[in-house]
Amino acid sequence: MPETSNTQILAATAIAIVMGAGMSWAGSDGGDRVGIIPIFALCGALAFVINWLAFIPSALTQTERYYDLVGGITYVTATVVAVLLAGELDLRATLVAAMVMIWSLRLATFLFQRISRAGSDSRFDNIKNRPQKFFMAWTLQGLWVLLTAAAALAVITGGVREPLGPIGIAGIALWSFGILIEIAADRQKTKFKDDPDNEGKFINVGLWAWSRHPNYFGEIMLWTGMAIVAVPVLQGWQWATLISPVFVAFLLTKVSGVPALEEKADKRWGGQDEYEEYKRKTPVLIPKPPALQT
Repeated sequence: MPETSNTQILAATAIAIVMGAGMSWAGSDGGDRVGIIPIFALCGALAFVINWLAFIPSALTQTERYYDLVGGITYVTATVVAVLLAGELDLRATLVAAMVMIWSLRLATFLFQRISRAGSDSRFDNIKNRPQKFFMAWTLQGLWVLLTAAAALAVITGGVREPLGPIGIAGIALWSFGILIEIAADRQKTKFKDDPDNEGKFINVGLWAWSRHPNYFGEIMLWTGMAIVAVPVLQGWQWATLISPVFVAFLLTKVSGVPALEEKADKRWGGQDEYEEYKRKTPVLIPKPPALQT
């Protein structure tokens, strides 16, 4: 695979910034402001600035140790700023803010503990010593935060307040289902890997017998639920924030999630009868009971 050139890296970084600016403009349509500054746009700028500031010491020490932790801090900071600067919050906006905080703090803590045990993250082996490419990774995290949290930020800062209603309740139920799936899958995998008897084995128990990537399924479901909660209060260009679950699904299934992990698993266990049977029967993403797998 050809090495990515510096020009390509700079172009990708610029595209990420332009996409962030576009979403900040769309999400700000009709929303609350502080003076002339849209609160949504301010939160969007924070998503990038926080990651750029964290990039500096990380690049100097060539470490990815705090990458995921900073991602969680970015979600929390943007949400807190939105809550503090927006107008009076109703039940929908309050619940949405709490949902983002709960998810981000849980995931960031889990990922930080994981990298602390492992000592490194293989995703960064070939980029943390290349400042431009490493900077791109931090920029993309800023974009990731903004696009995934866009619908939630639109609810908090959008200026429209409506009763929660059946649609909002349905969205919260789906979000709850998604985060429970994600938490359970993460805990099952951690417990499996911590057992010395499973050294060198792949996980195929619990939710991992239903799906090869149940944690990603939960992630997609919870952001879909968040978008559903937002639907009744979106206006104008704010509808663009519904890209949130689409972006999450695309990134996890086509870019940085499933493809990388599948390739890594194939290299490690490919050719083993048990693994090949597991891969043949078990869905990549959407869970299916083992009894129905053929």
